[in-house]
Amino acid sequence: MDIQTLTFIIVGLTFALYIAIAIWSRAGSTNDFYVASGGVHPVMNGMATAADWMSAASFISMAGIIAFAGYDGSVYLMGWTGGYVLLALCLAPYLRKFGKFTVPDFIGDRYYSQTARTIAVICAILISFTYIAGQMRGVGVVFSRFLEVEIATGVFIGAVIVFFYTVLGGMKGITYTQVAQYCVLAFAYLVPAIFISMYMTGHILPQTGFGATIAEGVAGEGNYLLQRLDGLSEELGLAAYTEGVRNKIDVFAITCALMVGTAGLPHVIVRFFTVPKVHDARRSAGWALLFISVVYLTAPSIAAFAKVNLINTVNGPELTGVKYEQAPDWIKNWQKTNLIQWEDKNNDGRMFYSGDERNEMTVDRDIMVLANPEIADLPAWVVALVAAGGVAAALSTSAGLLLVISTSVSHDLLKRTFAPNITDRQELKWARIAAAAAVALSTWFGINPPGFVAQVVAFAFGLAAASFFPAIIMGIFYKRMNSTGAIAGMVVGIVFTLAYIIYFKFVNPAANVEANWLFGISPEGIGTLGMLINFVVAYVVHKLTGDAPQDTQDLVESIRYPKGAGGAVSH
Repeated sequence: MDIQTLTFIIVGLTFALYIAIAIWSRAGSTNDFYVASGGVHPVMNGMATAADWMSAASFISMAGIIAFAGYDGSVYLMGWTGGYVLLALCLAPYLRKFGKFTVPDFIGDRYYSQTARTIAVICAILISFTYIAGQMRGVGVVFSRFLEVEIATGVFIGAVIVFFYTVLGGMKGITYTQVAQYCVLAFAYLVPAIFISMYMTGHILPQTGFGATIAEGVAGEGNYLLQRLDGLSEELGLAAYTEGVRNKIDVFAITCALMVGTAGLPHVIVRFFTVPKVHDARRSAGWALLFISVVYLTAPSIAAFAKVNLINTVNGPELTGVKYEQAPDWIKNWQKTNLIQWEDKNNDGRMFYSGDERNEMTVDRDIMVLANPEIADLPAWVVALVAAGGVAAALSTSAGLLLVISTSVSHDLLKRTFAPNITDRQELKWARIAAAAAVALSTWFGINPPGFVAQVVAFAFGLAAASFFPAIIMGIFYKRMNSTGAIAGMVVGIVFTLAYIIYFKFVNPAANVEANWLFGISPEGIGTLGMLINFVVAYVVHKLTGDAPQDTQDLVESIRYPKGAGGAVSH
């Protein structure tokens, strides 16, 4: 059976499973729709959180960017992992104790201000749309190759599926769907990694194969895998794989932005409101970190295997270039999607990949994980399984983001601000309408994304770092912070960060080089500076306008020293 047929079967079966779960767990109230009635078991919630967290950027793009950027690509691995630890230890239990549905809900009540709530809603929607653009792009990349459709068509298919189970099931349906999606994506990530590790190094564990010697019969046999990669990279005019070319300030800034951005992501934070008790929030965070590590600890090895296999396949063992007529089918199949391009510069009929003027191959980094099984000539069912995993990763996060958008509109804007007297049924209706509108807009962003998947997601993290993180941290650990300071900090932080990203990515992309960056910080890392500006502005304005009211300070004390479970309640 060919790859396309198997892909249709496996992806179709997973879609049927997701839809069946959504029907089985259909939300019947806003409490079901927003937080699954707060009744999810910590282990299940940990698995769902892991799926929510491991988006298309983690599954499709992270190993790809590490494969191409080497050491510099590790900032994504370090930042996202460290950020989740920060979220689990410093934020999750306190937010769960506060007992609100959403991040804007927390900010609006903590800072006793509808203006703060509205600004938080705007930030949440902006962050979520930026993030979801990367997820929809990931769906399009998967479908464009394995279902042999245009990227735009693939985005439409994914949008329809995620719309169905998000609108129907809400958080309750999403939670149990994400449990299934985690199982699919983790299995799909590990199986090819184990196959390739055994072939290239003889090690069944990819993590140990990553540091092992190359097996007999494979090009470069006897050399350590990373040593071989360094040698190949330098010979082909690329930076040594294990050495970075980014300046250290930018490496620190990107890592920090990803870390603190993680702790401010609304679609991840809301997952801690779905468990029964504060203690369960801590437990589910620990389980989620365990489930996340299964994929994240495998990503560097997949990246190294993919890069070596790519060079060996395109340039050949002697690095002279393989004749295009003799190229494996996977290159020609990916060419149809325009995600691989070949230009025969010297008219010798041979392909050549390098980092200098000899280069004839343009390879989209988002295809590396998806193409890896084909590059390694693994069985067709493994290739189809990886396609299903990529779709699961993208859809699971898209669902969480769409829920954030819908609840921000229906609960935070309508119920808590503009129409406080609407019924539970009306609020649920508006939540579904908002989700439908969000799907339509996110589909457009998926077709016209502002960069590759991991880069687009990095922008979302930067915006979260510059807006939500300081407001949440000070809201929990600095009881005297007032609403005026928090509002000023959020506005200045997100405006500065967004303006910086828009200027270098859209207004003047030709200027997007280190010499023009502020303090040598790239658009991917500018959220760190935006965060610092937020903290400074908030503190200065607070000092000029006075402390928060005493009842608010007492409320913060009760959050930091919890004595009860605290239930998520509707207002």
